[in-house]
Amino acid sequence: MIWNAQHLAVGAAIAIGLLIGIERGWNLRDAREGTRVAGVRTFVLLGLLGGLAGLLGTDEQPLVAALLIAAPALILAIGYATDPAKRLKPDATTAIAALLTLALGFVAGHGQPMLAIACAALVTFVLALRTEAHALIAKLDGQDIKAMARFAVIAAAVLPFLPSGDYGPYDAWNPQKLWLVVVLVTGFSFAGYVANRIFGARHGTIATALIGGAYSSTAVTQSLAQRLGSDSPGGAESAGIALASAVMYLRVLILVAALATSVLAPFAIVLLPASLAALIAGVWLYRKASAGDDATPPGNPIALAPALGFLLFVALAAVAARWAEGRFGEQGIATLVLVMGSLDVDAAIVTVGGLQPGAISPELAALALGGTVLANMTVKLGITIAYARSRGRDAAIALGASMIVLLLSLGVGFARLGST
Repeated sequence: MIWNAQHLAVGAAIAIGLLIGIERGWNLRDAREGTRVAGVRTFVLLGLLGGLAGLLGTDEQPLVAALLIAAPALILAIGYATDPAKRLKPDATTAIAALLTLALGFVAGHGQPMLAIACAALVTFVLALRTEAHALIAKLDGQDIKAMARFAVIAAAVLPFLPSGDYGPYDAWNPQKLWLVVVLVTGFSFAGYVANRIFGARHGTIATALIGGAYSSTAVTQSLAQRLGSDSPGGAESAGIALASAVMYLRVLILVAALATSVLAPFAIVLLPASLAALIAGVWLYRKASAGDDATPPGNPIALAPALGFLLFVALAAVAARWAEGRFGEQGIATLVLVMGSLDVDAAIVTVGGLQPGAISPELAALALGGTVLANMTVKLGITIAYARSRGRDAAIALGASMIVLLLSLGVGFARLGST
């Protein structure tokens, strides 16, 4: 027998019903007899009905197809109507899953079996995560929901509607690319914040440093250095400061890979030795730290006002870079990036990524970005010394060792650049 598209569509529809039905049947396995409107067999039949309706719809039988969809949907609505004599509470999730099975069966029968199977797999995955989803929600608070809403606005409600093209002075502004930068940077912040809220209280200072370092190693350094300077530090703060900087190095490399790809190879050569030094120092300090520690994670980083402020800073930097490109050449651009990066490393990376090809050599751009990271590390060293004082000696040594390695890498890079 030769399988054709119709056979595949019907098989996919049946598989959809079986996949979702098994999950629902297992989830409701302890329900009293007679309280389940739909079990595995019903879900398989719903998938088949949807598939047949989709096939008939493609054969120009829309009325029959509509009846095949409407009739079981009506039966489900009646069956899942609240009936206190049989059920203490209606199971809305299973009702929605049944309707989705019917709809996905129709999609499969209408000529999109692979899409329908993929959606069914996603539905099953979501249904199977009931316990984990409820546990996650229980750990969130009002600030977490506000953070999620703000990031949703930044990433989904604005970006798709912005134009893509060259605008503004020197044609330096591409609205969509500028906002994409905000999405990427705040995305790091949102991911780190959510993970910190979920895991930070349980795993303590080190988890806070590793997760928090993904969005603000400076904030983590300030928080942990302040604890070090207090009367009763937990013991792993020095390790946390070093590891947060190691994560920062990785974060910067990822941003360069995403926003300034041409600079990635020479920049990695400059940065990797320093990141390795920070990681080794952090692990060594962690091994000698006491086990009983806890830390308060940095605050919510998803705020619209700072995001808009960052956008304005990046936009002005893009104009300045285009101006410097025409006025001073690549040496002027490198100086501008270095000065800008001392204020915000992310903005410097964005500026380099937005330059015209050939405006500055990748090697020189990598060294300028390396200088911005060194400036950022200097700030964190100063914070550590100012807040932790003598108790921050180990953390200061760890930061200093990483800075020395970075400085040596920059020196070697400049020497090579000068000899070419």
